[in-house]
Amino acid sequence: MIQPLFSIITVTYNAEQWLERTILSVLSQSYPHIEYILIDGASKDGTLEIANRYASGITCLLSEPDKGLYDAMNKGLHKATGDYVWFLNAGDTLPTADTIYRMVKRLDKRGIYPDVLYGETNLVDADGRSLGARRLKAPKKLTWKSFRMGMLVCHQSFVVKRELAPDYDLNYRLVADYDWCIQCLKRSNTIHHTHMILSNFLEAGMSTVNRKASLKERYEIMCRYYGKLPVIVLHGWFAVRFYFAKWVKGRV
Repeated sequence: MIQPLFSIITVTYNAEQWLERTILSVLSQSYPHIEYILIDGASKDGTLEIANRYASGITCLLSEPDKGLYDAMNKGLHKATGDYVWFLNAGDTLPTADTIYRMVKRLDKRGIYPDVLYGETNLVDADGRSLGARRLKAPKKLTWKSFRMGMLVCHQSFVVKRELAPDYDLNYRLVADYDWCIQCLKRSNTIHHTHMILSNFLEAGMSTVNRKASLKERYEIMCRYYGKLPVIVLHGWFAVRFYFAKWVKGRV
């Protein structure tokens, strides 16, 4: 089997605090078939200086004004030529230098490269310190309907064949990645749980900082795919479960 080319895409804006560790985690990969694409939104800090320091390992480096995060991610998609696309934004990292190598080695034994690869996620703070595993675990079986329960797989641990990846919907400012993952899953025939930690995710993204607005956008997306009444009922159950868990914890 011919091993696949992974297009790893990083989008940045004024990310000098976090960018270097992301770049190093990609460039240190032992797996040889990687193209690294870095899309910058015309940063005003030292982001470009850091990127240029590693320019020899970056396949495509573009810096220009954009219309926001998802516009920049669309630019990355359009520049990608790999078999798979994988978004790893500033501050996010691949857990080990052999993460991709080990994943592909397991796939080689299976004799098939699925449409979607997904796995677990660790959370890190602004200094790169581990905050432990993400609360939502990746389900053993994943379909587009699974996402009615929320973003069950972190975007940075979700890898999809480029030919199946649509543009991000710019009508959503904060959680277009949620909509994008659902679309990818609807287009996919083979979806594979790697049972690996695929990313360290910086818990300081737009949807984390703007939690209330992001939940509103996610609700709109859920209603679009799963129907308004089922989503209302489901959110009622979420609320009951949350407050019951809080009550039990308070009594312990």
